[in-house]
Amino acid sequence: MTFTQTFLRQPFSLYVHLPWCLHKCPYCDFNSHATEIDAFPQQAYIDCLINDLDQAMGTLRHRSIHSIFFGGGTPSLFSSTSIERLLLAIQTRAALSDHCEVTLETNPGTFEYNKFAEFKACGINRLSIGVQSFNDDHLLKLQRIHSSKDALSAIDTAQQIGFENINIDLMFGLPEQSITSAKHDLDLACEQTVSHISYYQLTLEPNTIFYSAPPKLPDSDACWEMQQYAVDRLQQANYQRYEVSAFAKPNRQCIHNHNYWCFGDYLGIGAGAHSKISTSSGVIRNQRTRQPSSYMRAVTQNQHVLQQRTLSTQDLIFEFLLNHLRLARGFSPRQFTQSTGLAYETIQSPIVQAADDGLLIVGQERIHASEKGYRFLDEIVQRFLPKPACS
Repeated sequence: MTFTQTFLRQPFSLYVHLPWCLHKCPYCDFNSHATEIDAFPQQAYIDCLINDLDQAMGTLRHRSIHSIFFGGGTPSLFSSTSIERLLLAIQTRAALSDHCEVTLETNPGTFEYNKFAEFKACGINRLSIGVQSFNDDHLLKLQRIHSSKDALSAIDTAQQIGFENINIDLMFGLPEQSITSAKHDLDLACEQTVSHISYYQLTLEPNTIFYSAPPKLPDSDACWEMQQYAVDRLQQANYQRYEVSAFAKPNRQCIHNHNYWCFGDYLGIGAGAHSKISTSSGVIRNQRTRQPSSYMRAVTQNQHVLQQRTLSTQDLIFEFLLNHLRLARGFSPRQFTQSTGLAYETIQSPIVQAADDGLLIVGQERIHASEKGYRFLDEIVQRFLPKPACS
C-alpha cells in the first residue's frame, strides 16, 4: 500500500475554533478573547466558518470525518441554533463516520439546562467541562468565573440531560496548592463517575499574565507526588491512563485528541486554527489568521490561510515522536512508516540509545516511554532534533 493510499484510509478530524470567552484567564495562552454575552458577531462568524469550510473542501479528498471538536474560548457562549447551523453545514459538505464523536468545550459558569439539552438534541454527544479545581480559593487565584458548586452542578446537570460521554479538565501545581488539596480534587473528580478526566500541570506560558508576574507554585517534588497520586487514584477508580494527561473509562478515550497524538490528519477552521494534512507530495501544516476580526475579513477574500509549509524529514520525525510518545501504547515501526513515509531505520539508532538510557521500552511490536521516560518526554524528543551545523 502506498503512502497516499494509507493516509486516505486513516481517520480524519475537524477542529472548529470559537475564540470568545467571558474572561481571559491569567494562565491561558490559547487564542481566546474576552467579550460580554451576546456582544460578539455570532452569526457573521458562523457564516465565515462555513465559507472557510467550503474553501477547504479539497483537503478532505473524500475522507470521512471521525470527530468534530468545538474548542475555544468558550464555545458554549454560542447558541444551540448557531451550533446546529454549523453542524448541518458540515454534514451537507462532508461524510461523517458512524458514531462520529462531536465534542463541545464549556465552562461551568455558562452552563444552563435548556441550552445544553438543545446542544445534545442538535448533535453534540461529548462535553468537555473546564473544572480546573473543586477548591474555591484556587479557582479565585486562577480567576475562573465559576465556583466549585457551579462545577459540581454542571456535571450533575449534564448527566441529567443524558450526556454519557463527559470529560472534566483538572489542573494541578496551582498557586499555593498543597498536596492534600490536590488529592481532594482528585477524590471529588472520581466521585463524579464521568467517562474521562484530563489532568494537567499548570505551566507558565509566554504571553500570559502569570508568565510576566509568576505566582508561587508548588515545587517539582510536590507536583510529582500530586501526579503519582492521580495515576494511582484514577486507576483504582477504573480510569485507564492512555496518554500522559488523559484518563478514560473503558472504551471512552477521546477520539479527537487520540487522532492528534497518533499524528493523524485534521482540518482546523476558525480564527488561528491549525491543520495537518497528508498529501501525495508530503505532510502540510498551515494556520488561519489569529485575530477574529482579521480572520473574518480575510476569509471572504480567501486570504485567511497563513504559514503553509510542507514538513521536512526532520520535522516529520520530531512531530511523530512528540505526539506518539505521549501515548501509553507508544507506536509500532509500521505506524511510523505509515504516518511519515519514512523507513523505521531512520530513527532506530537514537531509539536504541534512549532504551539503553532507560527512557524507552522497545518490544518486538511497540516502542513506548518507560515510567522514567514519561517524566522526561521533552528530553527524549529533543534527541531527534537536527544537530546545529558547525560554524
